[in-house]
Amino acid sequence: MSAGGDLPGAVLFACASNAIRSPMAAALLRHLAGRRIYVESAGVRPGEPDPFAIAVMDEIGIDISDHVPRAIDDLHDLGFDLIVTLAPEAQHKALELAQGYAVDVVYWPTPDPTLTTGSRDMILDAYRGVRDRLFASIKAEFPVQGAAGV
Repeated sequence: MSAGGDLPGAVLFACASNAIRSPMAAALLRHLAGRRIYVESAGVRPGEPDPFAIAVMDEIGIDISDHVPRAIDDLHDLGFDLIVTLAPEAQHKALELAQGYAVDVVYWPTPDPTLTTGSRDMILDAYRGVRDRLFASIKAEFPVQGAAGV
């Protein structure tokens, strides 16, 4: 899909534990596209909600505090037009699942902010970097007009 292309009807963002990168990406696309695109997120395995992810999304007015991490295998419907993977293991899982389905799978390598060490501010900066990188990629990939100016 290119920035000038049509919007997909349904998008899945996938990462390792569905606690940071994929819920951030899903919330950002929902924020920009509203109801124009059905958006979900999942992980190779379900993790635990991440307070740093919640905090940095709250900084831009997007609430993900009610997100419950879940596994890709727990999805009831795989009728997505596009799966965007954000971690290597999610890419492998998505390619397995996509066999036999008319779904595009793209890989956006995205750093894992939990690997950052240092002060709270340093860790928050790493999470902000992931958020901002995802936001830029989403704005470039999905031509949604009238999006909120975050």
